Amino acid sequence: MARSLSTPKESVLSDLPNIVPAAFEVPDFTRLVPSAPTHKPRILMLYGSLRERSYSRLLTFEAQHLLESFGAEVRIFHANGLPLPNDAPDDHPKVQELREAMLWSEGQVWTSPERHGAMSAVLKSQIDWIPLPGGAIRPTQGRTLALMQVSGGSQSFNALNQMRILGRWMRMVTIPNQSSVAKAWQEFDEAGRMKPSSYYDRVVDVMEELVKFTLINRSVAGYLTSRYSERKEEAVKLEERVSLKAI
Repeated sequence: MARSLSTPKESVLSDLPNIVPAAFEVPDFTRLVPSAPTHKPRILMLYGSLRERSYSRLLTFEAQHLLESFGAEVRIFHANGLPLPNDAPDDHPKVQELREAMLWSEGQVWTSPERHGAMSAVLKSQIDWIPLPGGAIRPTQGRTLALMQVSGGSQSFNALNQMRILGRWMRMVTIPNQSSVAKAWQEFDEAGRMKPSSYYDRVVDVMEELVKFTLINRSVAGYLTSRYSERKEEAVKLEERVSLKAI
């Protein structure tokens, strides 16, 4: 019988005495080939401001137009009425709305103003309502993520850098490109549409890249995020269950 490419040879494992064989897999290229799309990429957009004329909201709307033109299905979560983390039960309607949208999404866009050199509390509160483990389901693991920020003054990347760290912590596939719009109050017209500029071109780049990464990633995300340590834990649990049945 031919040996699977994902099954390690005994000679290899003999050099790895700390490895649990049942949990060790050699990466299999055939499982990394994305399947043909059966539906539009599902993108959730979060933004970090509740101001009446919010430039992070306007930038989100502008990116929505682009994403839909690139063939994505888009939902925007509006944080108005979302309580502070742990200041309401998990069954609060806005919390449930946010968590359902997280599970629906295959990719996300986070847009925040820079406040005191950091991402806004409004954006962070939305993320803090999403626990890293949600029972057997991780609401963010393996999903793609694009990041944008707006600044009232000169260009900065502080909020972007923080959100990138946060995306990694939430086990998301954060795309390389990002958008930072300086002096955002100059970049939108009275109707709230973004004016032509190099900033606008970068937003186009970021949304295009997000859709591409999402199309590649979504059908193989489960395999990409399958980890030896977690398989080992499950193998140990299975062995314990079998041992108990044998008693």
